[in-house]
Amino acid sequence: MNRTFTALALGLLTLPFLLASPAAAHDAEAWSFAIHGGAGTLSRENMTPEREAEYEAALQRALDAGAAVLRAGGSALDAVEAAILLLEDDPKFNAGRGAVYTWEGANELDAAVMDGRDRSAGAVTGVTATKNPILLARAVMRDGRHVFLSGPGAEEFARERQIETADPAWFQTEARREALERMKADQLSAYDVDHKFGTVGAVALDQAGNLAAGTSTGGMTGKRWGRIGDAPMIGAGTYADNRSCAVSATGAGEYFIRVGVAHEICTRLRLAGNTALAEFDKGHGEAGGEIMLTDALVSGVADAVMAEVKELGGDGGVIVVAPSGAAVFSFNTSGMYRGRATSEGVNEVAIFAEE
Repeated sequence: MNRTFTALALGLLTLPFLLASPAAAHDAEAWSFAIHGGAGTLSRENMTPEREAEYEAALQRALDAGAAVLRAGGSALDAVEAAILLLEDDPKFNAGRGAVYTWEGANELDAAVMDGRDRSAGAVTGVTATKNPILLARAVMRDGRHVFLSGPGAEEFARERQIETADPAWFQTEARREALERMKADQLSAYDVDHKFGTVGAVALDQAGNLAAGTSTGGMTGKRWGRIGDAPMIGAGTYADNRSCAVSATGAGEYFIRVGVAHEICTRLRLAGNTALAEFDKGHGEAGGEIMLTDALVSGVADAVMAEVKELGGDGGVIVVAPSGAAVFSFNTSGMYRGRATSEGVNEVAIFAEE
């Protein structure tokens, strides 16, 4: 396979990378963090200044929580958990409290978490009484015997580990109930009532150079028959691998599952690095370098994969952090609730595409 064909296959033809020695591949105190709170049809015309400020403040709180962990030398996993806990407890987002309703009028919650060091992972789906599903997903990962638990079995596992539960009323909000009622009364699709996909997620690079990703969601309004989206599926909505990246996705889950979005992005980045390194070694007669995945390279790969989602008819977005510290967003909607912070001083939250 020649260089041009390889670059085209990866979606990287004109994107730069950097070659560095292993010692320079990760600064000792460098860290990077990104969060999302869903993507969708978002416009300033439909958002009051007060509501916009509330969302930005919520995003900043979650961003600060994760950044504080990383700044203090904590693990990427702890940072991801700290941010998602706040987002799960905030009724503005479709995860935990504020989750959308199923067709039958219940709140069914999904979550996943993954450790880039050894690709250990934990995921749960269809839980109805676990206050913070991200804690349950991490407990599944920590236990190690299984990766993915569902429904009553997942709830039993949670009780055995004394993970906090909540009554159904904790998760319920009037806005979500109204969306379900409108969907049924007007015979609308979930996409007609869910103008945004409020799934929440976080990705992190810690000072030790380890990556982690986590995602939590209530799914889709009016979902039936035990429907499961991409968020709890390792490789579709959540993935982390120290060799390439950490990804958390939000959007029309069926399309993200079909593309395998999170794993696809990480695989393309890993192959891009391997291909570039092989070309360099071939030309210089030496080995041992390491590819630094730049912001442009990471963005290009994420955009290429999201373009595939769009071609199939799906909307949504991803957040990605790479071992180099690159923290990027890619979405094909008019907005995505998002934020990022790094040890280099970046600290920003945004909602609309033009920001």
